[in-house]
Formats: sequence, structure tokens, C-alpha cells
Amino acid sequence: MSDINTNKANTVQFVAVVVVIAALSRLLPHPYNFTPVAAMALFGGAYLRNRSTAWGTTLAAMLLSDVLLHAGYLLGWRAYPGFHALMPLVYLSIAGVTLLGSRLYGRVSAGGVLANTLLGSLIFFIITNFGVFLLAKDLTWARFLQTYIDAIPFFGNTALGDLLYSALLFGSYEWIKQRQTAIGL
Repeated sequence: MSDINTNKANTVQFVAVVVVIAALSRLLPHPYNFTPVAAMALFGGAYLRNRSTAWGTTLAAMLLSDVLLHAGYLLGWRAYPGFHALMPLVYLSIAGVTLLGSRLYGRVSAGGVLANTLLGSLIFFIITNFGVFLLAKDLTWARFLQTYIDAIPFFGNTALGDLLYSALLFGSYEWIKQRQTAIGL
């Protein structure tokens, strides 16, 4: 029984470390919206059984990276701050994608990861661009539609980043898990 509990604890620790590393990779130079944010949320949700742990881990990792990004901005190393008006909606998006990931718990498959990655990209796009619309002074249907039209070029980077990072996170985890099983760990 203690081996089972040790394996569960090791899995939680490993997944948490992977999520934090993914969040911290936001500090590296990258094209706009080409980040591991949705992938880390989906990954955390898929492999952390307890939803509170999954949400807490992904949101805490995101907050840590935002603090560091903001510090870089204050020190003049970055052009953009880590903290901004859309943060509540970004975090809501992350929580939603983490919930998507929790639906994969115990039944991760390539098709499930692909579908939920793209759905996560769409959730992020819809929620955060609604926030952009709400920040506009002209709250009309025309402005609403134009907000989403203007955001389409950024969606490509979001989806590509989410797909790449999901493949890296999920693929690496499954590969490591298979290697451990093969050598009897």
C-alpha cells in the first residue's frame, strides 16, 4: 500500500514540477500567444486527480510566471507587464482548460488530447477577447465582431503553441511512464 501512495505522491510532484517549468518557459522569447499556458492547464487537469490540486497548481504556476514577467517589465527587461487588466479572464480561461483536462483523467489518448487542446485554445480565444471587447469604449455589436476579427491572427499562434506544448507535455509524460514500466519502476 505504501508503494501505491508513494507512486501517487511522486506523480503529483512530477506533474506539478512539469506545470511550473512550462509556466516559467513563458519567460523565454516567443511569438505573441505562442505559449504553453493552455497545454500546462490541460496537462495538470489530466494528471492531477484532485481538481483543487490541479487548479491550484496551474494557477499558482501561472501567477509565479506573471510575477516574474512583471518584475522583468519593472526592471526594463521586457516591453510588456506581467499584470494587466485582462488577467482575471486569462485565469478564468486557465481554470476552464484545467477542467477540460480533468475530463481526461485516467483516459488520456492522442485524440482526446488533440480535441481538448483545440477546445482549450478556443475557450481562451473567446473569453480573453470578450475581455478586450469590454475594455473598449464603443460597446456595440460592430465593435464586438471587430474585436474577434482583429484577434484571428493571434489565434493561429495560440492554437499552434497549444498543440506543440500539449504534444511535448503529454508525449513526454507518457514516454517516461512507459520507460518506468518497462524497467520495473
